[in-house]
Amino acid sequence: MLLIFTHKITNRLTYTARHIFEKILGVEIAFTTKVEDFIKHSGPKITYSKQPLQNEFFIRSNDLLFEQGINDLEIKVANWDGVPCFFSCGDKSSIPYDIFSASFFLLSRYEEYLPHVKDSLGRFPAKESIAYQNNFLELPVVDLWAYKLITALKEVFPNIEHKKRAYRFTSIINVTTSHCYAYRGLVRSIGGFLFDLGRFKLRRFVKRISVLLGFKKDPFDNFQELVEIHKKFPIQTMFFFQFAKYSEHDKNISPNNNKFRYLIKSVADYSAVSLSSSFLSSTDKKVLKEEKQQLSNLINRPVSYSRLRYNKVNIPVTYRNLIETEFTDDFSMGYTHEVGFRAGTCTPFYFYDINMEVKQPLMVHPFAIHDYSLLHLKKKEEAFEKMDGIYRLVKQVNGEMLTIFSNELLGSTHRIKWMELYQLVLRRYYV
Repeated sequence: MLLIFTHKITNRLTYTARHIFEKILGVEIAFTTKVEDFIKHSGPKITYSKQPLQNEFFIRSNDLLFEQGINDLEIKVANWDGVPCFFSCGDKSSIPYDIFSASFFLLSRYEEYLPHVKDSLGRFPAKESIAYQNNFLELPVVDLWAYKLITALKEVFPNIEHKKRAYRFTSIINVTTSHCYAYRGLVRSIGGFLFDLGRFKLRRFVKRISVLLGFKKDPFDNFQELVEIHKKFPIQTMFFFQFAKYSEHDKNISPNNNKFRYLIKSVADYSAVSLSSSFLSSTDKKVLKEEKQQLSNLINRPVSYSRLRYNKVNIPVTYRNLIETEFTDDFSMGYTHEVGFRAGTCTPFYFYDINMEVKQPLMVHPFAIHDYSLLHLKKKEEAFEKMDGIYRLVKQVNGEMLTIFSNELLGSTHRIKWMELYQLVLRRYYV
């Protein structure tokens, strides 16, 4: 067991240290504020405070983990053997940066509590983040720091027990629009015809007629193909279906449509199915609860996992709403149009509510790859190379590789043959 001495044990410190040591490194830890207990401890130990006690392994603490609320922070990102880091410790420290404070800053999404300009959908933009501005958005820095720390500790404590975790890959199919033309009802279909004609989208007009007359399959209806593909690979797959009323931002099939309901039930026979919540439910807990309950009733099993429309995570309100509606896990911590680690990690972590200064019972599963973040690329090979860089880093730290693909793009061949790309991803990432 690793013993951490500190002048004050806080929720922030225990939250962050347990994520680094227990979740990432597999090291059992305990905390003490008593000097005599620290000196008596014969195993590996760290002092995390302003001054060392003797000549022990020492990390000079920043004030962040001993404060409360949100304060203005001066952050200067520098280089630690090729890995960006911040909160310098000074010469006395055994490592040059306070990675506990830096990790807490990223995991808690501290910067999202600070004043910032939201995008048109009310989201925190990637370009506002310290990671984007300092060119480390595509690095799981929290995990990389953790591995650098254990390397430094092993030089002092060669016998420190360190359980190596297993790499995991999870493929998520996000279904906010299950069909492009089919199952949309008479009024919406007529509106679609008029829209296509008014915009001179003749190809789309012909496709719509072909699908509605049964001559062609709806391009977004690739669910059976996906189920068959998934059977070939021993991977965890999850489908998130939107199950919401029609609105400005939510244009999926009506949850009352029997064919749509049958589709969801048939997919649930082969894969985990959960809720892709509507845009409206992001600000209305009553709607969120209704969508959750209705989907649960349909598939006859609890719905505990969520994905938020447009990945619209507004800290801390969004996660408080999920907790109050009894979700246990969320898979929205990432950017729709930027490749990278929004929280700086590829390890699932509990949401820490800074306003309440407590770890909350909601597991956040971060993702770095959303298919819409690859739309600007012109070739399948370019997209694969971009994703492969992320994969190699996640594999290096034995993290969780999480990808988000939509049935919409998988049914499209715009620039990239997305279904071919998806199968390349599965072959590469499942091992």
